[in-house]
Amino acid sequence: MRVLFLTHSYPRFAGDVAGGFILRLATALQATGTEVRVLAPAGPGLAPRDDVGGIPLTRFRYAPATWETLAYEGTMAEQVRASWHAKVALGGMFLGMRSATHAAIRAFRPDVIHAHWWFPSGLALRFTRCAGPLVVTLHGSDVRLAVRSARAQLAFRTVARRARVVTAVSRWLATTADAFGSGRSVRVAPMPVDVDLFPFHAGRRERRVLLVGRLNAQKGVADLLDALALVAPDVGLDVVGDGPDAAALAARAETLGLAQRVRWLGAVPQAELGPLYRAAAAVVIPSRDEGLGLVAVEAQLSGAPVIAYRSGGLTDVVNDLTGTLVAPGDFPALAAAIMETVNRSSSALGNHSGSAQARENMLARFSPAAAAGAYAAIYREITGQ
Repeated sequence: MRVLFLTHSYPRFAGDVAGGFILRLATALQATGTEVRVLAPAGPGLAPRDDVGGIPLTRFRYAPATWETLAYEGTMAEQVRASWHAKVALGGMFLGMRSATHAAIRAFRPDVIHAHWWFPSGLALRFTRCAGPLVVTLHGSDVRLAVRSARAQLAFRTVARRARVVTAVSRWLATTADAFGSGRSVRVAPMPVDVDLFPFHAGRRERRVLLVGRLNAQKGVADLLDALALVAPDVGLDVVGDGPDAAALAARAETLGLAQRVRWLGAVPQAELGPLYRAAAAVVIPSRDEGLGLVAVEAQLSGAPVIAYRSGGLTDVVNDLTGTLVAPGDFPALAAAIMETVNRSSSALGNHSGSAQARENMLARFSPAAAAGAYAAIYREITGQ
């Protein structure tokens, strides 16, 4: 079987975190005998053709080179709101996706076209004549876009009705998308994690907590700083990631008197995250409306307890056995959970049996083989192969 992936986020080089789960899915599908090729946008310094991770990749042009900045960095919405040339580039992206898809259909003759994110990929194919059935996967940011806009919900409905199958990476996303009224029931099919990068560690941990994510409002880094100011002064914080709020968050930490307790580590390659998870007393995820929360999966594979907001897809991944869920914005509850978990994790006691069970659960649901098996079954269903 031949499957064509269309996405606006995909690893640009080995170890790049942008869209890494899509590459992992493609690689795992190849192991099942499914031939996968990928279409993704052009970007600064990127070759038109590549084979990142051994998967053939074609990058399509969509604007003048200096304007091709919408993909890969997670800032598409901000750029489009702020700049007229980004709006023009977004229109070019739709046209470029359509043109590249037509060319790939002629050359590759896919049995299935799989669009990741209904916006922009799924919408770009809404009026495109495809050789095979269309699968659309919702990852989170695309659903949050539709939640905020009735016009976007209308556009989503047209995409969902065009697709043979719509999937979402969490139950929360599926339920939210079902409420948009497309008449197409959304199925749950998570993306895979590279489980080999996150071996289990059950020993005593440092009195430091860890946050991994983009430095923006949705990830809740400011909330974590406010909660950290309420816990014992010997508890530290490591922050992995970058983003538009980096300078403002560093200033907030300074104002709260936390500058000496917070280490800003910047973006870290996926392969280097494992030791950070294994050292942390807890991984804190104060995100609102998270599509799924693969960071929570990686943490539990590594044996780290998770503290998260009871919001979005995080409730699919974190439960009372493996971590703690608190109400979004409840800083005292977040601080109390941090203090309790740090005290337990940094002692010789911990909760090793619960952590080991959590890892087994994550392996069963989020291993590349499990994710590939779920999607291979969908492809067979809609093609009759």
